[in-house]
Amino acid sequence: MKLISLLSASLLFFASCSNNVEKKAEATPATNSTEMVKETSLYTPEMVVNKEDFTCGMPVTAGISDTCHVDGKAYGFCSAECKDEFLKDPKKYLTKK
Repeated sequence: MKLISLLSASLLFFASCSNNVEKKAEATPATNSTEMVKETSLYTPEMVVNKEDFTCGMPVTAGISDTCHVDGKAYGFCSAECKDEFLKDPKKYLTKK
């Protein structure tokens, strides 16, 4: 009986945690400033404006590991390192498009 109660409590805990993550992701507004977003599972190649990672050239269709918003547009990156490099000087990369 204790095992069933423990399993039920664990299941309830994990279910409530996953709902909080989804709610936080929905509440993230896009702004006109540089903004980092770490919800990688929520972004698909169709949701970002770039077709390839600005810093390494990898196509975003291969997978989006990290994202950021600049001037209200979402950009996808293959890694946090590529995103961090982009954020050092976003205008440098955006003028090369």
